[in-house]
Amino acid sequence: MQNDHPEQQWIKDYQRGDLGALERLVEHFRRPLFAYILNLQQGRGDPEEIFQEVWLRAIQHLPAYRDRNFAGWLFRIARNLFIDRVRMEQRRAEPPPGPDTGGQGDWIERWPDSRPSPDGIVADRDLGRRIQDALQELPPDQREIFLLRSEADMPFKEIARLLNISINTALARMRYALNKLRPLLIEDYRLLHRD
Repeated sequence: MQNDHPEQQWIKDYQRGDLGALERLVEHFRRPLFAYILNLQQGRGDPEEIFQEVWLRAIQHLPAYRDRNFAGWLFRIARNLFIDRVRMEQRRAEPPPGPDTGGQGDWIERWPDSRPSPDGIVADRDLGRRIQDALQELPPDQREIFLLRSEADMPFKEIARLLNISINTALARMRYALNKLRPLLIEDYRLLHRD
Protein backbone atom coordinates (compact mmCIF):
# COMPACT_ATOMS: atom_id res chain seq x y z
CA MET A 1 0.00 0.00 0.00
CA GLN A 2 1.40 3.36 -0.99
CA ASN A 3 0.96 6.31 1.37
CA ASP A 4 0.03 8.63 -1.48
CA HIS A 5 -3.22 6.69 -2.11
CA PRO A 6 -4.91 6.30 1.29
CA GLU A 7 -8.27 5.88 -0.41
CA GLN A 8 -7.39 2.29 -1.33
CA GLN A 9 -7.07 1.41 2.37
CA TRP A 10 -10.26 3.33 3.23
CA ILE A 11 -12.13 1.39 0.54
CA LYS A 12 -10.91 -1.92 1.97
CA ASP A 13 -11.84 -0.77 5.48
CA TYR A 14 -15.32 0.26 4.30
CA GLN A 15 -15.79 -3.04 2.49
CA ARG A 16 -15.06 -4.71 5.85
CA GLY A 17 -17.78 -2.63 7.55
CA ASP A 18 -15.92 0.47 8.83
CA LEU A 19 -18.34 3.37 8.22
CA GLY A 20 -15.72 5.87 9.41
CA ALA A 21 -13.61 4.89 6.41
CA LEU A 22 -16.42 6.00 4.11
CA GLU A 23 -16.55 9.35 5.89
CA ARG A 24 -12.79 9.80 5.37
CA LEU A 25 -13.19 8.87 1.71
CA VAL A 26 -15.97 11.42 1.13
CA GLU A 27 -14.03 14.17 2.93
CA HIS A 28 -10.88 13.39 0.97
CA PHE A 29 -12.65 13.91 -2.37
CA ARG A 30 -15.15 16.59 -1.30
CA ARG A 31 -13.35 19.66 -2.63
CA PRO A 32 -12.08 18.36 -5.99
CA LEU A 33 -15.27 16.46 -6.81
CA PHE A 34 -17.57 19.32 -5.83
CA ALA A 35 -15.47 21.82 -7.80
CA TYR A 36 -15.60 19.57 -10.85
CA ILE A 37 -19.38 19.20 -10.59
CA LEU A 38 -19.86 22.92 -10.00
CA ASN A 39 -17.85 23.78 -13.10
CA LEU A 40 -19.65 21.19 -15.21
CA GLN A 41 -23.07 22.53 -14.22
CA GLN A 42 -22.20 26.21 -14.77
CA GLY A 43 -24.96 27.46 -12.50
CA ARG A 44 -27.63 25.07 -13.78
CA GLY A 45 -29.22 22.88 -11.18
CA ASP A 46 -28.02 22.00 -7.73
CA PRO A 47 -24.39 20.77 -7.62
CA GLU A 48 -24.98 19.37 -4.12
CA GLU A 49 -27.67 17.10 -5.57
CA ILE A 50 -25.29 15.63 -8.14
CA PHE A 51 -22.55 15.37 -5.50
CA GLN A 52 -24.87 13.30 -3.32
CA GLU A 53 -26.04 11.20 -6.24
CA VAL A 54 -22.43 10.46 -7.22
CA TRP A 55 -21.75 9.17 -3.71
CA LEU A 56 -24.97 7.15 -3.65
CA ARG A 57 -23.97 5.38 -6.85
CA ALA A 58 -20.41 4.93 -5.66
CA ILE A 59 -21.58 3.43 -2.36
CA GLN A 60 -23.95 1.07 -4.18
CA HIS A 61 -21.08 -0.26 -6.28
CA LEU A 62 -18.30 0.00 -3.69
CA PRO A 63 -18.68 -3.58 -2.40
CA ALA A 64 -17.69 -4.84 -5.85
CA TYR A 65 -15.12 -2.09 -6.57
CA ARG A 66 -11.87 -3.51 -7.93
CA ASP A 67 -10.45 -0.60 -9.96
CA ARG A 68 -7.07 0.78 -8.94
CA ASN A 69 -7.89 4.44 -9.56
CA PHE A 70 -10.73 5.49 -7.31
CA ALA A 71 -10.56 9.18 -8.29
CA GLY A 72 -10.96 8.32 -11.96
CA TRP A 73 -13.87 6.00 -11.18
CA LEU A 74 -15.57 8.64 -9.02
CA PHE A 75 -15.15 11.43 -11.58
CA ARG A 76 -16.41 9.11 -14.31
CA ILE A 77 -19.60 8.59 -12.29
CA ALA A 78 -19.99 12.38 -11.96
CA ARG A 79 -19.39 12.95 -15.66
CA ASN A 80 -21.87 10.24 -16.66
CA LEU A 81 -24.52 11.67 -14.33
CA PHE A 82 -24.00 15.11 -15.83
CA ILE A 83 -24.26 13.78 -19.39
CA ASP A 84 -27.46 11.91 -18.47
CA ARG A 85 -28.97 15.08 -17.03
CA VAL A 86 -28.05 17.15 -20.10
CA ARG A 87 -29.63 14.52 -22.33
CA MET A 88 -32.77 14.41 -20.19
CA GLU A 89 -33.09 18.22 -20.26
CA GLN A 90 -32.57 18.19 -24.02
CA ARG A 91 -35.28 15.58 -24.51
CA ARG A 92 -37.70 17.65 -22.48
CA ALA A 93 -36.89 20.78 -24.47
CA GLU A 94 -36.89 19.21 -27.94
CA PRO A 95 -40.02 18.99 -30.05
CA PRO A 96 -41.04 15.46 -31.03
CA PRO A 97 -38.88 14.17 -33.87
CA GLY A 98 -40.21 14.88 -37.32
CA PRO A 99 -39.53 12.99 -40.51
CA ASP A 100 -36.42 15.05 -41.34
CA THR A 101 -34.82 15.84 -37.96
CA GLY A 102 -31.68 13.75 -38.40
CA GLY A 103 -29.58 12.47 -35.51
CA GLN A 104 -29.36 13.77 -31.98
CA GLY A 105 -25.82 15.09 -32.51
CA ASP A 106 -22.96 14.97 -30.06
CA TRP A 107 -23.75 15.69 -26.38
CA ILE A 108 -21.02 18.33 -26.40
CA GLU A 109 -23.23 20.45 -28.65
CA ARG A 110 -25.78 20.50 -25.82
CA TRP A 111 -23.30 21.70 -23.20
CA PRO A 112 -24.79 24.43 -21.01
CA ASP A 113 -24.59 28.04 -22.15
CA SER A 114 -21.26 29.56 -21.14
CA ARG A 115 -22.28 33.24 -21.18
CA PRO A 116 -21.68 35.02 -17.88
CA SER A 117 -24.67 35.58 -15.64
CA PRO A 118 -25.59 39.10 -14.44
CA ASP A 119 -24.12 38.43 -11.00
CA GLY A 120 -20.92 37.29 -12.71
CA ILE A 121 -20.65 40.62 -14.47
CA VAL A 122 -21.05 42.48 -11.16
CA ALA A 123 -18.27 40.41 -9.60
CA ASP A 124 -16.01 40.90 -12.62
CA ARG A 125 -13.17 42.44 -10.59
CA ASP A 126 -12.85 39.42 -8.35
CA LEU A 127 -9.97 37.29 -9.59
CA GLY A 128 -11.77 34.03 -8.78
CA ARG A 129 -14.74 35.17 -10.86
CA ARG A 130 -12.46 36.24 -13.69
CA ILE A 131 -10.87 32.81 -13.73
CA GLN A 132 -14.32 31.20 -13.85
CA ASP A 133 -15.32 33.53 -16.69
CA ALA A 134 -12.13 32.70 -18.56
CA LEU A 135 -12.87 28.99 -18.13
CA GLN A 136 -16.28 29.50 -19.69
CA GLU A 137 -14.57 30.87 -22.80
CA LEU A 138 -12.92 27.51 -23.39
CA PRO A 139 -14.54 24.93 -25.65
CA PRO A 140 -16.22 22.22 -23.54
CA ASP A 141 -13.66 19.51 -24.35
CA GLN A 142 -10.75 21.75 -23.30
CA ARG A 143 -12.57 23.03 -20.21
CA GLU A 144 -13.30 19.51 -19.04
CA ILE A 145 -9.68 18.41 -19.35
CA PHE A 146 -8.48 21.58 -17.60
CA LEU A 147 -10.89 20.95 -14.71
CA LEU A 148 -10.04 17.27 -14.37
CA ARG A 149 -6.36 18.16 -14.24
CA SER A 150 -6.54 21.28 -12.05
CA GLU A 151 -9.46 20.49 -9.73
CA ALA A 152 -9.21 16.71 -9.52
CA ASP A 153 -5.42 16.55 -9.94
CA MET A 154 -6.06 13.63 -12.27
CA PRO A 155 -3.10 12.33 -14.31
CA PHE A 156 -3.36 12.76 -18.07
CA LYS A 157 -3.30 8.99 -18.55
CA GLU A 158 -6.45 8.67 -16.43
CA ILE A 159 -8.08 11.69 -18.11
CA ALA A 160 -7.49 10.05 -21.48
CA ARG A 161 -9.01 6.79 -20.23
CA LEU A 162 -12.00 8.57 -18.66
CA LEU A 163 -12.79 10.55 -21.82
CA ASN A 164 -11.93 7.68 -24.16
CA ILE A 165 -9.31 9.71 -26.05
CA SER A 166 -5.58 9.26 -26.62
CA ILE A 167 -3.16 10.73 -24.11
CA ASN A 168 -1.77 12.94 -26.89
CA THR A 169 -5.25 14.36 -27.48
CA ALA A 170 -5.64 15.03 -23.75
CA LEU A 171 -2.27 16.78 -23.62
CA ALA A 172 -3.02 18.82 -26.73
CA ARG A 173 -6.40 19.95 -25.39
CA MET A 174 -4.77 21.01 -22.13
CA ARG A 175 -2.14 22.97 -24.05
CA TYR A 176 -4.84 24.67 -26.14
CA ALA A 177 -6.77 25.49 -22.95
CA LEU A 178 -3.73 27.05 -21.31
CA ASN A 179 -2.93 29.02 -24.47
CA LYS A 180 -6.49 30.40 -24.51
CA LEU A 181 -6.58 31.17 -20.78
CA ARG A 182 -3.27 33.03 -20.77
CA PRO A 183 -4.42 36.10 -22.78
CA LEU A 184 -7.78 36.18 -20.99
CA LEU A 185 -6.09 36.45 -17.60
CA ILE A 186 -2.98 38.46 -18.48
CA GLU A 187 -4.64 41.79 -17.62
CA ASP A 188 -5.58 40.53 -14.14
CA TYR A 189 -2.00 39.39 -13.66
CA ARG A 190 -0.70 42.84 -14.64
CA LEU A 191 -3.12 44.56 -12.28
CA LEU A 192 -2.05 42.34 -9.38
CA HIS A 193 1.66 42.92 -10.01
CA ARG A 194 1.65 46.68 -10.62
CA ASP A 195 4.20 48.78 -8.72
